[in-house]
Amino acid sequence: MRALLAVLVVLAAIATAGCSRGGDQPDPVVTTAPLARLRIIFPEGFTRRDMADRVAAVRQIAIEKRGVTPRLTRSGYMAASGVAVPPVEFRKDWKLSSIEGFLFPATYEFTKLTSSARLVRDQLTTFRKNWRKVDMRYARSKNLTPYDVLIIASMIEKEAVAPEERKLVAAVIYNRLRNRMPLGIDATIRYGLDIPGTKSLTKAAIASDNLYNTRRFPGLPPTPIANPGVAALEGAARPADVPYFYFVAKNDGTGGHAFAVTVEEHEANRVKYGNK
Repeated sequence: MRALLAVLVVLAAIATAGCSRGGDQPDPVVTTAPLARLRIIFPEGFTRRDMADRVAAVRQIAIEKRGVTPRLTRSGYMAASGVAVPPVEFRKDWKLSSIEGFLFPATYEFTKLTSSARLVRDQLTTFRKNWRKVDMRYARSKNLTPYDVLIIASMIEKEAVAPEERKLVAAVIYNRLRNRMPLGIDATIRYGLDIPGTKSLTKAAIASDNLYNTRRFPGLPPTPIANPGVAALEGAARPADVPYFYFVAKNDGTGGHAFAVTVEEHEANRVKYGNK
């Protein structure tokens, strides 16, 4: 009996508390603050490793400046991108299981709960959306596959600083491929041997038998050497209609190049712009 009376007293107290809030008013809803939205920017021409480094840098900034510890890590991004596969139309020609070229450069939002796998999926989704903008008719007429165009676009992204030069660099690549000439693009050697742009290429590097040495081996390198944006993709699919076979950096601070048709013109440009 005493136990029953105790229960009735507790129930009465609860009922009284409910009345004090206004009778039949619902209990207050407990809400949580929304997760902080963060951003990561991947510029055009970044490699997969560059992107992993950017993930690490942004993570550190989020910890120090925003008080947020993201799930994203450099090692997690490398692991997730390392097992990613490209869209179906590329898989027949896909080489070395390299996802390079497909990690679309753009600005991505994330929260502290976003996984590396999710970020990589977002990049691949964005790549597919932008690839749909590329008109492949001209490239196909030259017997180039979608993967070939992606490789060319990656070289354009590393070589052409001025937007108006993208289609010119593409023309040089197309003309050299047509004439079975080595492409001679040093950015491919740097990629294959992991030599940063701040260091000069040695004679040993230029003479190496690395698969990305386009001075020694004709044709395209086996994979893209960077992740290009849509402008480079479009330039790679439809080059300028010009007869150029050569280009050399002007070294005048503009990032521009001098283009030439003949070896003699090219050598004159090399002397003029200090590329002896």
